[in-house]
Amino acid sequence: MQGRVLIVDDDQSLCETMEAALRRAGFQASWKSSADEALSTLEHQDFDAVVTDLNMRGMNGLALCERIAANRPDVPVVVVTAFGSMETAVAAIRAGAYDFINKPFEIEELKLTLGHAIQHRELREEVKRLRLEVGRGAVSSEIIGSSPAMRKVWDLIDRVAGTDATVLVTGESGTGKELVARALHNRSRRSSGPFVAVNCAAVPEPLLESELFGHVKGAFTDAKSARRGLFLQANAGTIFLDEIGDLPLGMQPKLLRALQDKTVRPVGGDHEESYDARIVTATNQDLEQYVEERRFREDLFYRVNVVHIPVPPLRARGNDVLVLAQHFVKHFSDQLGKRIVGITSQVGEKLLAYRWPGNVRELQNCIERAVALTRYEELTVQDLPEKIRDYRDAPLFIPGEESVELLPMEEVERRHILRVLKAVGGNKTTAAEILGFDRRTLYRKLERYGEAVEAAAEKSGIN
Repeated sequence: MQGRVLIVDDDQSLCETMEAALRRAGFQASWKSSADEALSTLEHQDFDAVVTDLNMRGMNGLALCERIAANRPDVPVVVVTAFGSMETAVAAIRAGAYDFINKPFEIEELKLTLGHAIQHRELREEVKRLRLEVGRGAVSSEIIGSSPAMRKVWDLIDRVAGTDATVLVTGESGTGKELVARALHNRSRRSSGPFVAVNCAAVPEPLLESELFGHVKGAFTDAKSARRGLFLQANAGTIFLDEIGDLPLGMQPKLLRALQDKTVRPVGGDHEESYDARIVTATNQDLEQYVEERRFREDLFYRVNVVHIPVPPLRARGNDVLVLAQHFVKHFSDQLGKRIVGITSQVGEKLLAYRWPGNVRELQNCIERAVALTRYEELTVQDLPEKIRDYRDAPLFIPGEESVELLPMEEVERRHILRVLKAVGGNKTTAAEILGFDRRTLYRKLERYGEAVEAAAEKSGIN
């Protein structure tokens, strides 16, 4: 069912016609022949939308709209009239109507308008629910979200947290890979120990060995005293090696030995020292491709990739966008000393439509900016950055080139993969051979594209 709709019109035959058409379209429709009957029905039953004629005997559509807006503001009202004018439209909107349709109208127009109205209502209810959850402190301070994609991540975390297995966390930049590493640590028997994080790409290569393994006094010019490396500092805890894909080739065999032997040798030292730390690594690179290109050692890859936890991009996480947005609203409003209670449903629609190439980090930046700029108790569309406010998820076309569609390479690849899968009846082995890469690469690509590919595959009949 697409939603429950109450039709209000004093023309019984029109009511029956609209009811039959909406039922065929998948709506659960019923009708009343007066505004008073409709108000009485709304006191005892719940509807997702109301469609009312403007000119009726007794209470007219505008008055009914005002009553519904006052008593049931959660129910959107669509006003229909044969006497359309700009003044009438403005009056309907001022009375609280969601939208306005002129007679005669096509049933497709009504179906589309009702679909938008019901979606708008659902989004408002979701925003309200999330606001209450954040107010009660129901949102975790670690990884936030309950989408199917994130439930898979949580399942893997729960299954591996109690072990000392080495974990590789992958995902695009800004998806929260360090939060996954911290969640693993916090749920492990090592939670009372230290969590030590290092970005392998941020430390200059000449200093990286000393940073990880430590050094003895006099090992190099500035080594005026001995220093314990991060592996030893992480004893009884977890060491998180972020951006492992950017580890210099010269360091890779040294790290491999440290992981295999559970010992490190400080720079300039003669003896190895044992350490006891859980190893978690992360990267936004395709390490298997790096192995094929000889940019990453194969033996090190298998050593760090004992358990793999892929973190989905924000665009594959559905309503998690709203959960995260509400969390950031509370965080930054508290931080800035402003009373911001949440976001409007229009803001929610914009946030859900945007693709978020920068993932959670970009969303966090967006909400921080909006909280700082807003003059209201709710974030409005005007508080959003222009690129999000004006975003249109529509294809581009080359003028004069027979409407040649311009698409990002990732989208071209995604569509081609689906086309090949459909052509071979969903056989991934055959599809991989046709596409020119192995089955594991195909799975990785489908995984990276997220739930959108799975949904498209289901529609195409691909298993």
